[in-house]
Amino acid sequence: MRIEDYALIGDMQSAALVGRDGSIDWLCLPRFDSPSCFAALLGSERNGHWWLGPTGRQPATRRRYRPDTLILESEWDTPTGTVRVTDFMPPRDRNPDVVRIVEGVSGSVQVSTQLRVRFDYGRIVPWVRRSNGHLQAIGGPDSVWLHSPVPLKGGDYAHRATFTVNEGDRLPFVFTWHPSHEPMPPQIDCHSQLDETQAFWEEWVGKCTYSGPYREAVVRSLITLKGLTYAPTGGIVAAPTTSLPEDLGGVRNWDYRFCWLRDATLTLDALISSGYLEEAGDWRAWLLRAIAGRPQDLQIMYGVAGERRLPELRLDWLDGYEDSRPVRIGNEAVKQLQLDVYGEVMNCLFVSRTRGLSADDRAWTIQRQLLDYVEDHWDEPDEGLWEVRGPRRHFVHSKVMCWAALDRAVKYVEHFGRTGPVDKWRTLRDVIHAEICDKGFDAQRNTFTQSYGSSELDAALLMIPMVGFLPVDDPRVTGTVAAIEKELMSDGFVLRYPIAEDNDVDGLQGGEGAFLACSFWLVEVMAMQGRKEEAKDLFERLLSLRNDVGLLAEEYDPRYGRLVGNFPQAFSHVPLVHAARALS
Repeated sequence: MRIEDYALIGDMQSAALVGRDGSIDWLCLPRFDSPSCFAALLGSERNGHWWLGPTGRQPATRRRYRPDTLILESEWDTPTGTVRVTDFMPPRDRNPDVVRIVEGVSGSVQVSTQLRVRFDYGRIVPWVRRSNGHLQAIGGPDSVWLHSPVPLKGGDYAHRATFTVNEGDRLPFVFTWHPSHEPMPPQIDCHSQLDETQAFWEEWVGKCTYSGPYREAVVRSLITLKGLTYAPTGGIVAAPTTSLPEDLGGVRNWDYRFCWLRDATLTLDALISSGYLEEAGDWRAWLLRAIAGRPQDLQIMYGVAGERRLPELRLDWLDGYEDSRPVRIGNEAVKQLQLDVYGEVMNCLFVSRTRGLSADDRAWTIQRQLLDYVEDHWDEPDEGLWEVRGPRRHFVHSKVMCWAALDRAVKYVEHFGRTGPVDKWRTLRDVIHAEICDKGFDAQRNTFTQSYGSSELDAALLMIPMVGFLPVDDPRVTGTVAAIEKELMSDGFVLRYPIAEDNDVDGLQGGEGAFLACSFWLVEVMAMQGRKEEAKDLFERLLSLRNDVGLLAEEYDPRYGRLVGNFPQAFSHVPLVHAARALS
């Protein structure tokens, strides 16, 4: 299936992707970054999946999320009747559960299911046994149970069943994970859990303060972002998947199941602006734990509990999504220097305070130490926000965000009475500003450039007016925006930066699609420029790229007319929220 044929369910500790045909092809338990037990998404069904739907396996006639929830309903119309499958993961008490309820809507429908559990990313075939009518699969540290009134029969290392569903029937399937050395966990009442899960999401959405245009798209994005939070710690993953390609059949395949400081801060900015301050407090607590020790050793990303070692490995037994190899777990970019994250962290904490988050002396102490690092290293080349695997450069966006870190520090002192060497910060802020305008601006073309001495453009330059580095009506800003619109767009959408054989900026082969966040940034800047109708047109084109349940991947490839990259992607849904707010 195409990437956009999937929908997300989750319990704010892990998530599953459910295909339009009723197959769960991706599920990692017990955490987002755990080894998967279903990995057909990156290989074949023999790497694990769980299909459930009318016999014959056709795409659902229609599907939707229950309003204001992460509960998925898929319906099939057949010649003999209509059947509905409701998929959800209850907010976790102890063990993670995936619940699937088959319901007869009308007539009589023959339904089939196939369960093929494969632990460790499709590599481990488990030992399966029956106990009191239930199935248990064990492989190393992992154990799962399937509870259902429908008996499944084993064969060819899978378990199957075919049964008839009549109007009014409700047949549940509950898939539960637990450590293999522990006894079978207690069974849940799936029907009461459905009611409680719906109540949880409706209560959470009820706190949303956004009342502007495109509210449905904003709320769906906010629910998706909440679904990507790791509730026990407050960490926020960039996406629940790994190795969905940015270039179909190519090598641009990365593991996004970790907490990037940049993505998390931008996510929190969207949540805070929509009335969700509690998440900001949880994330600040996560940040303080994650960087405890020497704040100067700040990493660009961490595990969901704050882990620092995220070694990158290749899973050679998986063929990759549409033969996009290699399949990677872990992320070597954890070792990179990306100076922009200091600005994003400082901005997020400043915004949180202005929105009402309580003061925290320890947080300010750590912020002071982060600023010390910026003072000592702002003038170094880095890999930048796009995590290039080519040579380090003096990326203009990185310098702008170093300026933003100092600017927010000055504002902290001015607004909240914090103590610090504010005169020194002001002076350095001005020094950085002057250098960027001198070395990062091409006066002949009237545009800022991707890096010092480069002639290339970069969509991240759209952030210049958004973070307050220059006013949106400054001629240098208007020139940069015009250059990006002229030179960095494909089929009306914005690319991150030029990719060509003679441009080794990222050190990788192949191309990629239009980066959706960049196009949303352009919407926001257009709105700031007063170009509301143009901004609205582009925004609605971007909304049309969402799949049928309102989800976006990282990129859209105009060459194929398809979403590409990890899915769903926080870095796409966050600027959607900001762009909608700008249009209001």
